[in-house]
Amino acid sequence: MEPILLQTSEADAGTRLDACLARAIEDLTRSAAAKAVEDGRVLVNGKAPNKSYKLTGHEQIEFTPEEPAPIDAVPQDIPLDVVYEDDDVIVVNKPSGLVVHPAPGHSDGTLVNALLYHCGDSLSGVGGALRPGIVHRIDRDTSGLIIAAKNDYAHQFLSAQLADHTLARTYECIVVGNLREDSGTVDAPIARDSRDRKRMAVVPGGRRAVTHWEVIARYPGYTHVRCRLETGRTHQIRVHMAYLGHPILGDTVYGAKKAVPGLTGQCLHAVGLQFIHPRTKDLVSLTCPLPEEFTAMLRKIDR
Repeated sequence: MEPILLQTSEADAGTRLDACLARAIEDLTRSAAAKAVEDGRVLVNGKAPNKSYKLTGHEQIEFTPEEPAPIDAVPQDIPLDVVYEDDDVIVVNKPSGLVVHPAPGHSDGTLVNALLYHCGDSLSGVGGALRPGIVHRIDRDTSGLIIAAKNDYAHQFLSAQLADHTLARTYECIVVGNLREDSGTVDAPIARDSRDRKRMAVVPGGRRAVTHWEVIARYPGYTHVRCRLETGRTHQIRVHMAYLGHPILGDTVYGAKKAVPGLTGQCLHAVGLQFIHPRTKDLVSLTCPLPEEFTAMLRKIDR
């Protein structure tokens, strides 16, 4: 596999190599990082270090990922909250904590496994063996509406709407602090953070990302916000809200590092989905209620 290159800084001085790798590389645990060092898949300034190596802050690290073991997406009887379904599409209200498709570290127990059980062979193959039917994704710790296609024509039709921004997705979130304006637009490019591969960031030259937002309600120290995606970059709303200086409550990647009691993830929910039906060409508008932990948090901050 293609090596991943990392450059350390003075802030990394004194940190163990395996801890630095686990922090910088998505889905890499510290034990897996230590094994990579032992296997000789990590070079520091071109040389193989020992497993207890501590950084000086002036290294170039070359990490070669292990060849992944094959993953087979298999049907699993996982309950689904189906909001809409016909012969072409299925829309599900995904709970926070559910991964969308199998990947290293999450080989099963995903939304795809649940869809395979629920739909049988009626899922499109456009997304490949591990992402059958999946037109778009939402983060593991984000809840709400997600659409899947039951045949290749529907998948391509919906993907075209996703590309030209006519597949409309609306979210609600609670952000930390009070936004100065009542509404606005963030038009700021997003790319992977060069310092931390687990994060995305606003980066000049990144892919264009546009989020429209408006205030629903204000609370002491918090704001309830509605966001509409014009584009759909990884972690887009989370990155853009943090970029404004108001990270989403419970977001331990872009906000406070400590989890919020009562939340299983960030307080971000996909409440609305609107698309042109691939067969009937009718406009389909769907909504779903806020999850209980979201409404409980609203009651808690309304003091």
